[in-house]
Amino acid sequence: MSNKLDMLEATCNGLVRRMVRLPQTISRAVDQRVDLMRNRPQYPPPNVPFNHNQHPPLDHSNHNYFQPGSGFLASFEQQYGLVHPFFYACRFEEVLKMAQDEHKFVFLYLHSPNHPFTPLFCKDTLCSEVVVQFLDTNFVSWGDVVDRDEGLHLATTLRPTIFPFCAVVARGLDNSLTVVQQMEGPMSPEELVEILQTMLEEQGLACDNRRAKEEEKRRADIRLRQEQDAAYAESLQADQEKETKLIRKKRQQQDNATQNAKDAKIVIRFPNGERKEKTFSHLDKIEAIFRFIDSLGLPGVAGNYKLVSTFPRKVYGIDCTKMTLKDAGFYPEATLFIELV
Repeated sequence: MSNKLDMLEATCNGLVRRMVRLPQTISRAVDQRVDLMRNRPQYPPPNVPFNHNQHPPLDHSNHNYFQPGSGFLASFEQQYGLVHPFFYACRFEEVLKMAQDEHKFVFLYLHSPNHPFTPLFCKDTLCSEVVVQFLDTNFVSWGDVVDRDEGLHLATTLRPTIFPFCAVVARGLDNSLTVVQQMEGPMSPEELVEILQTMLEEQGLACDNRRAKEEEKRRADIRLRQEQDAAYAESLQADQEKETKLIRKKRQQQDNATQNAKDAKIVIRFPNGERKEKTFSHLDKIEAIFRFIDSLGLPGVAGNYKLVSTFPRKVYGIDCTKMTLKDAGFYPEATLFIELV
């Protein structure tokens, strides 16, 4: 028996761990919350994304609901003890949701109890302290037996070529399943951790690049918003200044109109036939008209004249200079003749 195991192990030593893409959907149901069988402290998530091909959405049309894999866990612990990765005893779909919420990957182990490589792998690799600590720190682990329930369904879908069989999976877009890394055949604890660590580092680099692009886009969006806000503020200020000018202009026009409505237009005709026109306030006195005529400096006119209106004829002399133009009837307009004394 030992020789057969050695031959089988030698045959698999050359196996290359490969990336596998699922050709079909994985059907499973979700109808209850996670029912954890044990309570073990969890380490902070590495917060890395997955960056592989997405597969079609999970098909929920199959109503043959699977029961949590507590049978696998009980039989595993009975044979290999209590020191092992923390396998969640719940439906596979619930583990995918849990890992998504914690920003982790799912470490999937399909257990083939009758395969000759299984005991050595479980005892020396899967239950080794370094693997247990690494998986519990960085992954959400789940396992099941390959010949029943969800384990059989996953084995049928993933089609392992040899056991032991492990995979790193995550929920993708549109509720699809993404296989990030698939590992088959026997391996040492160091080999398993190295494969998983390399995968995490690659995903971390992809995450850094994605974050850098997101940060660049975020800053570009901030600059764009700031430029838009500045342009809007400038446009708003220009509109406000324009509106203020229009209001001032309108008020000025109203003031001018009001002032014009109170102006008195006086036409003065001189003895030589010359005609002068002057606008006064309706509250100005007649003496303002006399001062205007005197300021013209016409020969023979200064101080030796009276103002005469027609229709009806009325003479305004020095004794009438304190009368306002409105009271004299010169508002809004009047024509006055100069009559020399």
